[in-house]
Amino acid sequence: MSESRPRQFLFRVLGIDPAAAGPTGYGIVESDGRRCRSLHYDALTAAGKIRKESTGAALEAVHTLICDLLQKFSPDALAVESIFSALNVKTALRLAEVRGVVLLAASQHGVKVHSYAPRLIKATVAGYGNADKHHVQVMVRSLLGMTETPEPADAADALAVALCHIQNEQFQARFALPPASGARSSRIVRGATARSVDADTPRVQPSR
Repeated sequence: MSESRPRQFLFRVLGIDPAAAGPTGYGIVESDGRRCRSLHYDALTAAGKIRKESTGAALEAVHTLICDLLQKFSPDALAVESIFSALNVKTALRLAEVRGVVLLAASQHGVKVHSYAPRLIKATVAGYGNADKHHVQVMVRSLLGMTETPEPADAADALAVALCHIQNEQFQARFALPPASGARSSRIVRGATARSVDADTPRVQPSR
């Protein structure tokens, strides 16, 4: 059963950091338009034996994970890191397979998917497009008001993806931009209207 919440006030995003060989990070972030908090995060590591015996089994594990998260948390959107163009062909193809499974699960649950480039995610969260993983972890901890640095790094990356999408939604709300073609209208926009929040909606900022 999905978690109940006053949906007109909150916006929930499932962030995914797909991996070609390593763990696939995931994180659920919820925003009320001013502050963000982490609901759940971790990383899925498919056993090496499964990967060697069947690529399909590893992809099935990712699909099952995403479906479970979508059912349990009922996010308003799913944000995923796009494929880095500098990757070699073999790695890019493996990563595309994982992303395909993520897109399939989202489509099956009627959830809109948004993709963001790695450099944009890092720039949004850490202020620098070439930030290293530790810097991203530290900034994610600060932005979400967490008492501990999120581990593993893949999970922190997934939370960063979710934060990137939330900031993008807030940007649209601030400047009254229409949603992309075919996308559902932003719950942040509707929530802000319902609360009569000032149009100058703040960017993602650390919780206090």
